[in-house]
Amino acid sequence: MSARTSNGPGIVTRVFGSQWFVSVLAVLIAFVIGAVLIALSGASVVDAYYAMFRGSIIDPNAATFVRQIKPLTDSLFYSIPLIVSGLGLALGFRAGLFNIGGKGQIIVGALAAVWVGFAVNLPPVLHTLVALLVAVVAGGLYGGIAGVLKAKTGANEVIVTIMLNSIATLGLGYTLTQKAWQVPGSNQPVTPKVADSAALARLLPAPFKLHVGFIVALVALAFFWWLIERSTLGFQIRAVGANAAAARTAGISVERITAITMVLSGAFLGLAGANEALGTIGYVSRDVAGSIGFDAITVALLGRNKTWGTFGAGLLFGAFKAGGYTMQAKGVPIDMILILQSVIVLLIAAPALVRWLFRLPDVRALAAQTRKGNTDEHK
Repeated sequence: MSARTSNGPGIVTRVFGSQWFVSVLAVLIAFVIGAVLIALSGASVVDAYYAMFRGSIIDPNAATFVRQIKPLTDSLFYSIPLIVSGLGLALGFRAGLFNIGGKGQIIVGALAAVWVGFAVNLPPVLHTLVALLVAVVAGGLYGGIAGVLKAKTGANEVIVTIMLNSIATLGLGYTLTQKAWQVPGSNQPVTPKVADSAALARLLPAPFKLHVGFIVALVALAFFWWLIERSTLGFQIRAVGANAAAARTAGISVERITAITMVLSGAFLGLAGANEALGTIGYVSRDVAGSIGFDAITVALLGRNKTWGTFGAGLLFGAFKAGGYTMQAKGVPIDMILILQSVIVLLIAAPALVRWLFRLPDVRALAAQTRKGNTDEHK
């Protein structure tokens, strides 16, 4: 009997065959493909990626220290909604639910937060907390619609959440045409700016854009970790996601967990919407959700639906966005960032392709062979 059969795959095999290593390779492959496309466009690959570095990490060419470190804070700024929304989608994925309704839940959360922000008078801090709470509740209720339909009727959550995205988008367009939701004396489809007492305060003075939303994201991250790793509900969510039939046999109500998970997932996304309404732009327009809902899927998948993985993926994509604007100055279209993200999603969704390209071992398959070999040995 070989040592591998008795003791399982070695350390090197476990590292190179792990899902995390596949994720790292997916990012590297995306950069290589991006380099090829940049070269084909006639731009300098080195200049383009150096511009991305200067726009997302640190700018050595800046005249002052403040300007040198501003790119890093910009990356953190852009990562806030990606981290929070990524956590929401990761929560659904852990329960085996594919929540595509991020855009709709972000819109609902943003509308709820901005309404509290401009229509309700409260003292500072309390005003912000109430606006955040209302956004969380609104996003949770909207996400819960798909969860209840899935639990009670077996409706496919993918189809339901896509339709809810359309409803939220159309509802947003209609809402922004109503006088009660417009700036007095204007017919522009944007809401009034939230009161200063409700806005997310800046963590650093101008020209930095980073605000308290990053602290909120860290709190959401801590809650996600506790929920998934330490709570009974989190154990049940993971059990349903791993094997719904076995979870039901163990006495877990799959329908109840499905509904609760979608409510919690929507709550995270509602919080991401509040970040946009209270911190990033301070009001709501037709494109308040932007591409956050799609990007959050990428963040959750790249982060393997884990706490720190999602956090790291959110930071990475925040850096992509911050650096993308600087790349434009070098003649590289901002769409290149979307191409990088799309390639990463493709490779993450097809890990077998990455393993085949680099002849990487499959740790799970090796572990299964080891267990089978040990079982045969004891017979």
